[in-house]
Amino acid sequence: MQNKSWAFINLEREGPLAILTIENPPVNVLTDGVLNELDLAIEAALSVEDVRAIILKASGEKAFVAGADIGQFPTLTKQTGIELVEKGKKIFDRLADARVPVICAINSLALGAGLELALACDIRVAEEGSKLGLPETGLGILPGYSGTQRLSRLVGPGKAKELVLTGELLSAKEAYETGLVERVVPNGESFAEAKSIAEKIVAKGPVAIANAKKAIDRGFEMTLEEGQKLETQLFSELCETEDMQEGVKAFKEKRNPVFQGK
Repeated sequence: MQNKSWAFINLEREGPLAILTIENPPVNVLTDGVLNELDLAIEAALSVEDVRAIILKASGEKAFVAGADIGQFPTLTKQTGIELVEKGKKIFDRLADARVPVICAINSLALGAGLELALACDIRVAEEGSKLGLPETGLGILPGYSGTQRLSRLVGPGKAKELVLTGELLSAKEAYETGLVERVVPNGESFAEAKSIAEKIVAKGPVAIANAKKAIDRGFEMTLEEGQKLETQLFSELCETEDMQEGVKAFKEKRNPVFQGK
């Protein structure tokens, strides 16, 4: 995969890592154009077989993503409202359902659609000065890019209701304590931390990583019994892979494994 740049999105390749950077100053609002290019960039990153993790970040210091384009809201009808949120959901779902882990580096404000984008990622790293929240009810609407659904699954329905209904913003520390982000780092270090996490992931068996992600994501929506059956199935699929043989062999030989994703 070669590096690619659009008007608002930059896609870089560093070994097995694909790095997506949103560049729509001053606060990286998710306009229709940004969403279109984000969709193209995700597709391009996932089309490369040996990409094993994606890092999502944003340029500038004012905001990770400050939200959606509010200017489009006054003219919305029921039908165009459906079309608007379904488009965003489709793009965010593509990120959430990616075969590889997606790590989000939050460097400042993650509000509204910006937080919903972060929620579609697997792991979130936030800098100490970040603020996170879903303030949509203050505009007379609600989070429409799966925010009500992903947030409640991440932090529980009670906390999700508190955050959505009040529109309250959380500090990075509060977001960590709530379970909204996985790590908090000093300002300016979110990308380096996200990259460190990604490098640990890509050192593991890629087929095992993909199946483990499936087991957690799909099993979360199942009963315990159903989830256990899924886990058994996904485990069994790994038993005949070359990666498993290499992993065991490397362990016995006390060396680092060289996985091929097979």
